[in-house]
Amino acid sequence: MGRGDGSGRLVSPDDADDSGTGILHVDMDAFYASVEILDDPSLRGMPIIVGGVEGRGVVSSASYEARRFGVRSAMPVAQALRLCPAAIVVAPHFPRYLELSSQVMRIFHDVTPLVEPLSIDEAFLDVRGARRLWGSPGIIARTLRRRILEETGLTCSVGVAATKHVAKMASTISKPDGLLIIAEADTATFLAPRSVRALWGVGPKSAEALEARGIRTIGDILDTPRAVLDRVMGPAMGERVWQLARGIDVREIETDRVEKSVGHEETFRVDISDDDTLRTELRRLADRVGARLRKNGWEASTVSIKVRFADFTTITRAQALSDPTAVGQRLGTAAIELFAQLDRPLPVRLVGVRAEKLRPAGGGGMPLWDDDQEWRRIEGALDGAAERFGSGAVTRATLLGSRRDVGAMPSNPRPPRP
Repeated sequence: MGRGDGSGRLVSPDDADDSGTGILHVDMDAFYASVEILDDPSLRGMPIIVGGVEGRGVVSSASYEARRFGVRSAMPVAQALRLCPAAIVVAPHFPRYLELSSQVMRIFHDVTPLVEPLSIDEAFLDVRGARRLWGSPGIIARTLRRRILEETGLTCSVGVAATKHVAKMASTISKPDGLLIIAEADTATFLAPRSVRALWGVGPKSAEALEARGIRTIGDILDTPRAVLDRVMGPAMGERVWQLARGIDVREIETDRVEKSVGHEETFRVDISDDDTLRTELRRLADRVGARLRKNGWEASTVSIKVRFADFTTITRAQALSDPTAVGQRLGTAAIELFAQLDRPLPVRLVGVRAEKLRPAGGGGMPLWDDDQEWRRIEGALDGAAERFGSGAVTRATLLGSRRDVGAMPSNPRPPRP
């Protein structure tokens, strides 16, 4: 399987067999870094790190030139620069990324209405119904790659297969700027030599447990009794891995994917011990989460927090809410309550707030009385001010002062709908 630095890359010839396929996974190549290079061509061919440009920022993206030195996303920028001292650090420009993401998603929808965005820079497409208009899946994939390059100046990698799982594996292996087609009849041959770590949903711990029993490839899984998989991974995951190893993936394209959670987190420039400061930052993050929930018409039933200490130890805690809400005040109060219950042996490096178990706003009906009525009015006014004058135009007095984060952004940002 190809690595994140582009080594081990496999691509299909122009006459590749695409029989039995119909699912495409399209993934933009090093998206944030590629956008920065697009806007500043002098960066082309150089090791680029997109991330916090001061203090203790983290890597949001890196060019393939930087990845070959071991630079990875979510890595502290300081560590990335130790691995690649010649790298150029560029501050992220998220509005620009969303603008280009929107262009790419419109191109997808020009081809098929069956588009499932996974993040700002990747999506699944079901093109089985588009053959009469655009040709076979292989032809459609080549057309998409050409259009994206011509209309945005960016490259992408595409996997074409009979299932979502295999299409995603194929796009990863073809990176960067590649196309890999796996005909339905070739699925087993393609899967067998791949690492168990390539299976969608198999994390590092599950992979280590499998490898400790000599199960290193997908072919090894095929030779493993189902009972052994269940003991190692649990019955549910054992069933899933058993099916994926055989090329079985019944998941269809979900054009209206429901957000599972909405979150924001901050990495501080210096480790923080002061409780008042940390509570203020949690309140700021909760307000941002609440604003995103309201903008997208969601309410959350659970709040969770993430805390990373100076030694990089990371813990999470969650709390169910008495009623689903999108009110930042309530989300922040819950987050602060969770934080107060923690033992904090060291200063804090990062905090995060996440709203989980989302549902459409108002789905439970109106209660007899609304304890949050006044806060709904206030936060509605804040939303209106933000829409008219920009984010941060009006905020809590307790949040005034210098920002302590280094370009924090929404976790797993979603592309705008075309």
